[in-house]
Amino acid sequence: MTMAGESAGAEARRQRSLAAEHRRRADDAEQRASRYEIAERTESETARILAPLAGIGYHLLADRRWPGSRTAQVDMVVVGRSGVFIVDTKAWRDVAVHNDRITRGQEDVTDDIARLADLAYSTEAALVDIGLAPGEVHAVAALAGQKKMHARVASVDIVGVHDLIGHITKRGARLSAKRVDEVLAALLEHFPVIGEAPAAAQQLVVPAPVLPREQVPTLDDETVDHLLDGVLEAPIEDWMAFLDPAQAKLVRRNFNGPARIRGAAGTGKTVVGLHRAAYLARATGGRVLFTTYIRTLPAVLESLLERLAPDMVGRVDFVNVHAFANRLLKERGVTFAIDTLEAQRAFSDAWNVISASSPLKAARFTRRYWEDEVAYVIKGRGLTRFDEYADLARVGRKHALPVEVRQAVWDLYEAYSSNLRRRGVCDFEDTVLLARDALRELPLDRYDAVIVDEAQDLSCAMVSLLHALVGDRPDGLTLIGDGQQTIYPGGYTLGEVGISLTGRGVVLDVNHRNTAEILDFAKQMVTDDQFMDIEGIDGAGDAVSAVSRSGEQPGVHHFADRDAHDAALLARVEQVLRLVGTGHGDVGILTATNPQADKVRAVLDAAGVPSVSLKYYAGKSSKQIRVGTIKRAKGLEFKQVLLPHVPAKLLADAPETESVADRERRELDRRELYVGMTRARDGLWVGSLGKTRASR
Repeated sequence: MTMAGESAGAEARRQRSLAAEHRRRADDAEQRASRYEIAERTESETARILAPLAGIGYHLLADRRWPGSRTAQVDMVVVGRSGVFIVDTKAWRDVAVHNDRITRGQEDVTDDIARLADLAYSTEAALVDIGLAPGEVHAVAALAGQKKMHARVASVDIVGVHDLIGHITKRGARLSAKRVDEVLAALLEHFPVIGEAPAAAQQLVVPAPVLPREQVPTLDDETVDHLLDGVLEAPIEDWMAFLDPAQAKLVRRNFNGPARIRGAAGTGKTVVGLHRAAYLARATGGRVLFTTYIRTLPAVLESLLERLAPDMVGRVDFVNVHAFANRLLKERGVTFAIDTLEAQRAFSDAWNVISASSPLKAARFTRRYWEDEVAYVIKGRGLTRFDEYADLARVGRKHALPVEVRQAVWDLYEAYSSNLRRRGVCDFEDTVLLARDALRELPLDRYDAVIVDEAQDLSCAMVSLLHALVGDRPDGLTLIGDGQQTIYPGGYTLGEVGISLTGRGVVLDVNHRNTAEILDFAKQMVTDDQFMDIEGIDGAGDAVSAVSRSGEQPGVHHFADRDAHDAALLARVEQVLRLVGTGHGDVGILTATNPQADKVRAVLDAAGVPSVSLKYYAGKSSKQIRVGTIKRAKGLEFKQVLLPHVPAKLLADAPETESVADRERRELDRRELYVGMTRARDGLWVGSLGKTRASR
């Protein structure tokens, strides 16, 4: 071939290559245009379908810039009574979800969904500054043209675009109109319009998209029902969706080991714990155990979670410590028999054989003191040798015991234990120890996190049991409580259990519950109270930096006889029920003992006033006054609290001559009164029987 021929051939090949490249680019451009056209069409469809929400107070923020990106956009952000919804429209077909992965055809598109989940997470972080609870931000991938489809991948809900309205409104009314405006203002700053810089002072009102009449969607009956539900339903309690910003940040905070949240009464510790339980269940995709000492509180908290985070129902287990221990033993096939009456007889038999000259029967002590010593100090720690007890600091017990007295106590403990074995029964402390030992033998890998409310009321063995479930893993164990509210004898320190909180202790210091007058009144009960906190330091109670509300001054009402006392109690009930916004369910009558609570209910019943015992109260709304012991009211609150049958001597100054054991009991009883008083939000009435002395 000649040189000219070779040159002509090369030129022909080059031209063919250029033509092929032009065709490829044209095809790419056509495909891109097609994708953009599809995207525009699907996004337009989403806007058209969501338009009716604007008619019931929702705000639709379309074509917003993805935070942190110059070019990426968010199809739609919806904010209204049901919360915040970040909607990304996908023109996907042949979608399948399996093992938390999503594919379209043969392509795995899970990473696309994960980016949307990350966006929701970062939006949560931005909105905690105004106090929005993390569970109120939702990521939604809407599949264009599809209906009756719902899956969940990486915390993102994947729904058919025609199901969007129902998906958004099914959460009901979460935010008040005022809260919606606050969230909208923050979102306008967080999601700027494409092509515009973020600005703090953008418009607060986002008009509904104006559609030509022919584009207004025809609403089916189901959609109309969803819209009506969104208008007619009253919002949930504000604290379920909105928190103090410090609380909201604490809910999402990451800890690299066991953590402690403490604070004075009314600072929202239990609220934070409940939100944190839902948050950790959602974030880990696993299970969370929420536990406490009080038997009835878990049922109340579980009922609250149904409204606070309905999507997490079944993912958080609410159970008190003893019930958890019993459940574990049954699962492991460990035989045990709890019989409180037989256990009392076993202790009585051990007590009755002690000689009158024993130091345990000295006048300054009572049998109850030694029962508490055995239950809380010895068995509460699982001590098995006398030398362990002989050297024990006995945290929370203020009467020093010389070694010979401790030997007498140990002998009493061993006799009691022998009597239990002979009867074939055990007490509640035994079940905790059996469960702890069962976990040491075979760990339980069931929970990603454990949250303990009223942690100061637990024993060493209980905390050891719960710690064994999660160990020192990040965000594994959260202990919540206030040493000032310890109302059981004895105590413990986390050092005894082998738990370190270095750098992982947080104090809440803003009172959100009580009026200033109620809080000041209640503080009189614990003014001089000194206690050893579970962190191993001497405490006098955490300070409160702010109290936001004021109200009527509480008072103590003294009565010479029960008839006058009960008449005044009924008069107070009648008075508070006349207050605007106060119903029967907003009133709590709290006593020291169950027999006292039964007497109160009998008085109410005779007067025709409906009531329910806190023994059976499970957090459901009802038109009944709540009546029960202060212990059962821990973690609860009421607009109006009445404390009847309070001994006058408990409200007075301490006697000049008082044994150390008596002083310890008196301090515990006054702490219990403090707990009862601080359950009150707006009003507090105290009825006292007995002779009065000068009181502080």
